[in-house]
Amino acid sequence: MCDEAKTGPSAWRVQSSPEEGMHTVIAPGQRGCLVSCIRRLNLSPGRRYTLETGGQEMCVHLIQGRARLCSPLLGEQAMDKLDSFYLPGNCQAEITGETACVFYLGCAPCEGYGTPRFRKFDPSLPLGDVHQIHGSGVGRREVMFTLTPEDPASRLICGYTWGGQGAWTSWPPHQHEKDLEEVYCYFDMDPPRLGFHVSYLHSGASGQAVAHPVQTGTMVLAPRGYHPTVATPGTQNTYLWVLTAFSHGSRRYDLAVTDPEYPA
Repeated sequence: MCDEAKTGPSAWRVQSSPEEGMHTVIAPGQRGCLVSCIRRLNLSPGRRYTLETGGQEMCVHLIQGRARLCSPLLGEQAMDKLDSFYLPGNCQAEITGETACVFYLGCAPCEGYGTPRFRKFDPSLPLGDVHQIHGSGVGRREVMFTLTPEDPASRLICGYTWGGQGAWTSWPPHQHEKDLEEVYCYFDMDPPRLGFHVSYLHSGASGQAVAHPVQTGTMVLAPRGYHPTVATPGTQNTYLWVLTAFSHGSRRYDLAVTDPEYPA
């Protein structure tokens, strides 16, 4: 019972810090997590931060504000809200906040794969590898990849999801626990907007689910089991999701297993 309280579904929700600087929110060895690592960087206007990837690859997402990126591999880039960049291991970049900024970072061990990339957020992109529509009806959601399965990387696949008003996302429920872990990192859901991230471990056991309340800054780990989300009326669940494969060989987006109790 004690171990389950520390590593089971009730322990998977974390509220990230809004304080200045870099914060590790989720890391391997915590809360039942094996490989996922999520960080949050908060910068006040004019504040600079030097990012060093070391042995990790990182996909960095500007969730709020405007910033400037200076990198030997990516050059100088003006960053607007929802722009992102990816760096493999042993790289460096300098980030300067032009306004108050919030960044969410997905990090994973670098296995020697990965090509630096800057991705401008463009909601007008036609449907394709980056811009996609998933699900239908009350489960319909819009997805924008920031690091696609086709982009060279070691373990990470990342993207944004927007659900419908008061609707479900990740429905029907799915899991991918043999191959990948996932973290949902919520934003643009300031109070009183509210959603719920549902976690349950086994098919047919949704009656034992934990419903985590989610708002801006909430991050919920999905190391195993099923994890649909739902928004309250008038709210759109909005989040960055970070998939981390257990190895480069399982870095795939087509490994989800749907709960047979809830067919599409």
